[in-house]
Amino acid sequence: MNHALSLKIGPATFRIGSAWRQPVEALARLYADYPDAAGKVADFTVRLEPAGLFRRWLRPSIFITGDHGLADAAPMSLTHGLLAAEMGMNLQMALGWRRHLLLHAASVERDGQALVMTGESGSGKSTLAAQLGERGWRLMGDEFALLDLATGDVLPFPRLVSLKNRAIDVLAAEAPAPRMGPLLAATAKGDIRHLVPRSDAVRRMGQGARPALLLFPRFGHAAAVRGVGQGEVFMRLTQASTNYVALGEPGFAALTRFVRSVPARAIDFPSGEEAIAMVDRLWEELA
Repeated sequence: MNHALSLKIGPATFRIGSAWRQPVEALARLYADYPDAAGKVADFTVRLEPAGLFRRWLRPSIFITGDHGLADAAPMSLTHGLLAAEMGMNLQMALGWRRHLLLHAASVERDGQALVMTGESGSGKSTLAAQLGERGWRLMGDEFALLDLATGDVLPFPRLVSLKNRAIDVLAAEAPAPRMGPLLAATAKGDIRHLVPRSDAVRRMGQGARPALLLFPRFGHAAAVRGVGQGEVFMRLTQASTNYVALGEPGFAALTRFVRSVPARAIDFPSGEEAIAMVDRLWEELA
């Protein structure tokens, strides 16, 4: 690859190579305050390659590959190169990470305790985590929550927060402009803009937290809260984990401990402000 950058995010180190300079320059700007990983052995390699012989120059089109890849993945336009790089890093984690139980979940921390939120795409977990991260919580990640197999702690993976469609304006009103990435219009998931986590999230990305509450958020419904039984929680979290089966017994033990020790609630909410109020009330109940 003609252009390359090494990044450390939480416990993972990536080397991203690209046939074009634009994606690497965008990454370098948005990850400028992250630890310098140059010269370190990377856990994963991501490569952004032309989708065909002439597609480096003619209607430039990116095929995402690396240590792990999907042969049938659709190529992406160079104008979405930053998104391709982010997707490449997420793909490596999802398919290759084995040091922790990996949950497709957002997490934030306050007073040494972690709030974990998981749900389907569009449930609002990333937006809610980002809003909490601007309001006194430490953002630990919006894509993956890493569960320590020995201690049960949640470890941070504070990559850029991927904001979609209406969430872009919500966070643009709260976060300073320099922490907002470029607008990537008309992607497969609509408009996307990335948010750089606050400096404390980056500075403390080696510090885990004890999980204290699990939420299953659902945006776009009348406000409601219900308890979730351990059986349902266990099944939903196995579906939310990309490496539960690969980890075998250690993964089962870690997930069982999490389910037994962490209270779970499902919340419906019509707006971010209502969701934040619900989180505050539930968090106070833990005190």
